[in-house]
Amino acid sequence: MAMTLNSPAFHQNGHIPSKYTCEGQDISPPLAWEGVPTGAKSLVLIIHDPDAPDPKAPKTVWVHWVVYNIPPDTKTLPENARNAGLPQGSLVGLHAFKKTGYRDPCPPTGRHRYFHKLYALDTVLASLGGAGEVEVEAAMRNRILAQATLIGTYEKER
Repeated sequence: MAMTLNSPAFHQNGHIPSKYTCEGQDISPPLAWEGVPTGAKSLVLIIHDPDAPDPKAPKTVWVHWVVYNIPPDTKTLPENARNAGLPQGSLVGLHAFKKTGYRDPCPPTGRHRYFHKLYALDTVLASLGGAGEVEVEAAMRNRILAQATLIGTYEKER
């Protein structure tokens, strides 16, 4: 069984409700997954926007959330996980604003894609302190057993 990632808030390539953006409550959407392979020791979740600042001329990948060392028996992250609580043992890396936690979609122009990537690793990563996506991805290189991607889109309404 392949690992899958989904959300009850939006479908693959669907519109992310404004509730989960800078025009709403700035809370993380609920996420759920299945098919974590036997032998996985931890999970990593990275959310990023490859369309920054403008989808017609992207220049950078904008990171919105980095969570690593999620226990492999975890099946979901609740809505507003920052306040509802991450699973015990999970560590949070830096997003594009050099802070930890979830950072809501807030594209300056156009419809952006937000890649929610879940990785199953054959190891638990050492604490990476103030690491961001690049450092976490480097640490998990050659340790990935499976991965799943959920893409949501968002364009400001105002």
